[in-house]
Amino acid sequence: MRNAGVEVVCLGESMAVFVPAEPGPADQVTSWTRTVGGAESNVARTLAGLGVRAAWVSAVGADPFGRAVLAAVSAAGVDVTGVAVDPTRPTGLYIKESDAAGSPVRYYRRGSAASAMGPDALDRVDLAGARLVHVSGITAALSPTCLALLRAVMDLPRTTHQVSFDLNWRPALWADGDAGVLQELADRADIVLVGLDEAEVVWGATTPAEVRTVLPTPSTLVVKQGAVGATLLRHGLPEVFEPALRVEVVEPVGAGDAFAAGFLAATLRDEPPARALRAGHIRAATVLRTHHDVADPLPAPAVDDLLDADPATWAATSWTSAGIGVRTR
Repeated sequence: MRNAGVEVVCLGESMAVFVPAEPGPADQVTSWTRTVGGAESNVARTLAGLGVRAAWVSAVGADPFGRAVLAAVSAAGVDVTGVAVDPTRPTGLYIKESDAAGSPVRYYRRGSAASAMGPDALDRVDLAGARLVHVSGITAALSPTCLALLRAVMDLPRTTHQVSFDLNWRPALWADGDAGVLQELADRADIVLVGLDEAEVVWGATTPAEVRTVLPTPSTLVVKQGAVGATLLRHGLPEVFEPALRVEVVEPVGAGDAFAAGFLAATLRDEPPARALRAGHIRAATVLRTHHDVADPLPAPAVDDLLDADPATWAATSWTSAGIGVRTR
């Protein structure tokens, strides 16, 4: 049975990714490294690396890039039996432009196999035993049928699972769409992850409290505040803030997905709130130190040391090209 026995089902598009293998403007780069990326499969791959049984449900083209995406996600230990192979539509792709500020990406995904997904994609999902379905706002922007799919996810009876929603604001994808649907979708989820910078652009919210006003329903709301830290707000419980690790950033793409996976894995293990936020920060840091969307996890002893560090040691810890260390006066 497809994706039977998994704990987390991640649903959304993944693509071939081309990373410059040499410095310079993209129009002058002649050597590229082909990898694989996509918010939901990034989360699934990271969860699998953390020992969480994860499945990725999507669609790819019947082309070399589609085979590469399936191979990479499967090799990470993720169940890909719920991925459809479209015989007529291509696999999407994007390139990273290393010379541009913030290492932005340029998409080539219009008309992709995944953009044709609709509510019938749920026919490929077995939720027996699943504890979480993870989606993001990216999918809602791809097409009307993809938006209908996310609404169908929100309509599913939640007898055993919760729905987590990562805003994942991509302005280029919403140039011709109504981003107002993101509030509707997010407020129907159980767990929401959103960057404060995203919330300010999309909803005009400038504090975690203001984000909560926009999204009053989700039982768990995580507001990521970049290099400052993250705030966890839950109904009826005190607000929890945990500062981020100090990281010498190589590239930010994929760090939000890594944070989501770390936080969700810890939440599934019923870790205390501050520890769950730290788990998110640690996973984000591993990706911030690479040019790839997914990074290998730190050795378990190093993770345990960080999770158990007292507040002063945590605040003094930094990760640079020299490694992870604690600053001393």
